[in-house]
Amino acid sequence: MTDWGRRIICLGLTLAVIGAGRDGFDRWVDRTELPGVLAETSVELLDRSGQLLRAFPVENGRWRLATTLGDVDRGYLEMLIAYEDRRFYRHAGVDGRAALRAAWQAVTSGGIVSGASTLTMQVARLLEDSGTGNWSGKLRQARVALALERRLDKDQILDLYLTHAPFGGAIEGVRSASLAWFGKEPARLSLAESALLVALPQSPETRRPDRHPDAARSARNRVISLMQENGRIDGVSAQAAQAVQVPRVTHPFPLHAAHLGDALRREAPGEQRIDTTVDADLQTRVEALLRNRAVGFADGISIAAIVADPTNGEILASVGAAAYSAAEGRQGFVDMTRALRSPGSTLKPLVYAMAFDQGRAHPETIIHDGPVRFGTYAPQNFDGVFRGDVTVRRALQLSLNTPVVQLADALGPARIMATMRSGGAQPRLPGAAPGLAMALGGVGITLRDLVQLYAGLANGGRAPVLRDRPDAMSMADRIAGPTAAWHVADILREAPVPRGMPFGRIAFKTGTSYGHRDLWAVGWDGARVVAVWVGRPDGTPMPGAFGIEVAAPLLFDIFARLPEGMTPLPPPPAETLMVATSALPIPLQRFGGKAAGDERTGGPDLVFPPDNARLSGVDDGFVVKLAGGEPPYSVLLNGAPVLTGTFQREIMVQSPGAGFSTVVLIDANGQSDRVRLRID
Repeated sequence: MTDWGRRIICLGLTLAVIGAGRDGFDRWVDRTELPGVLAETSVELLDRSGQLLRAFPVENGRWRLATTLGDVDRGYLEMLIAYEDRRFYRHAGVDGRAALRAAWQAVTSGGIVSGASTLTMQVARLLEDSGTGNWSGKLRQARVALALERRLDKDQILDLYLTHAPFGGAIEGVRSASLAWFGKEPARLSLAESALLVALPQSPETRRPDRHPDAARSARNRVISLMQENGRIDGVSAQAAQAVQVPRVTHPFPLHAAHLGDALRREAPGEQRIDTTVDADLQTRVEALLRNRAVGFADGISIAAIVADPTNGEILASVGAAAYSAAEGRQGFVDMTRALRSPGSTLKPLVYAMAFDQGRAHPETIIHDGPVRFGTYAPQNFDGVFRGDVTVRRALQLSLNTPVVQLADALGPARIMATMRSGGAQPRLPGAAPGLAMALGGVGITLRDLVQLYAGLANGGRAPVLRDRPDAMSMADRIAGPTAAWHVADILREAPVPRGMPFGRIAFKTGTSYGHRDLWAVGWDGARVVAVWVGRPDGTPMPGAFGIEVAAPLLFDIFARLPEGMTPLPPPPAETLMVATSALPIPLQRFGGKAAGDERTGGPDLVFPPDNARLSGVDDGFVVKLAGGEPPYSVLLNGAPVLTGTFQREIMVQSPGAGFSTVVLIDANGQSDRVRLRID
């Protein structure tokens, strides 16, 4: 065999050995069992714009917020790569050049001068929680780093570093570090802040700025100096950044809408990101107001509040207690927006709206405020004084008890309860069947449900179901017609206000439950519904306290803190009847209470159209057929009289146009019937 033949054979054997070694190396890397790269991160509660409201710690109380490249300042990322791993985007997980340099320096100097750990190797160490002090550990990190580079792209590897890098104590990840050390998200970091976050992970405990400020400052300034030496920043910027003091304390992590966060996490236990409809700015304003106001209250008294948009059902702020703690016996961990309490007088507007809608009364109807008895039930006014004849408008503004109970009796407690439930609330009764006392607070209801009902009044009689997540909107049933809802708003807009508060800007109602256990204030303007509850979670009385004096000022203060200010209430619907008592149809001039015919044994009856009818082709009007009752009759369409004093039992009514309408028939005895219909 010639020399050339032997050389070719040797070359072939050498290449085969190299190839076999390479293939074996590849198989060795491919067989690498990677650690769990999806380690648990903190559950985040976010506001409507994605701003962090609250984060929940992971195991052992550690803060580890999921972080991606898009969350972090670009200058920080460039500094991190320049300082830690300049060839990050060129190597395959292990930087051979850096490894040779580190080995040569170690041999020639007799000790470690520089490291060769790449960012990918650091990610491998963080995911495995392995040390760096022995060769076997380094070899394992190199193997995992090579495997990571084959299975993830560079951006994904950087995301893992940004999420898992240690920054001292229980702080892991750049977002957690930026919030803890600087009190802000890392999207806009200064030069000094970026340098500190680059330096900390190399020795997070010995460089913690709250415990070792000098070491932290020195490490940060070395990063800044290197950036200047490499020409990445100028001398003036470097000098200014090095003069900045390092933070000496950590900022608390955001803890807003804490009770809402607890509830939503229970409802969706597997979600890492919980999006809400809450407005972070408004939420923090309301929390601060309630927290400051609670300082002046006696121990054990809590405050809760909700702000909602009645047009789409979105909850914009939800505060379950003045402080999320058990300090001063306030039981601050109890979410009082979801607790069943007695609503006091706050259900009265609903009763009046139903009475207006069903033709039982008009704001200018005269009603007698005097002693009444319904079986064994004899309601009294809160102050024990009777006013005699008053208008319905005045009765509601003064929150008189006997008039509203008379209206509730005429409507029927079961119908009121059904309206509350169809309107989206879930009231609870102390007994088996609803009674007249529910009009004065004899029913259990939550603050959320009260907001739901008032949202109906604020939204023309029908409101979307309240929601605290950006889900699809769903509508509750109508609790009253647009005219009836407007009448209630117009009445309550002129209710007496607490001293020093603006008059006529909002429609509002207060309430004080039996024994002064619950103080309420609920109101709305043209864009928002706000509700406030004050009391003790354990139900202990607050003698001498009233909703108008305690809860109402908070209500007005919350309205004053709305970013857009108070929005004017809407004008009346076109069909609204706005006349004096004497100009009303005779049956509406004075309320006569429930007559015998109200149980449908002899009262008037709207024979046609039937309830919930759908009419089409009636542009020129439609026929209304009447029966029963005592003529003459009055007919109201959407709250406005279209015919009075008629003895006819078949009349023609002009069409109000497409949409939903309500027709009410009233006879000479004040008895009534009503139907709802839809016109196409």
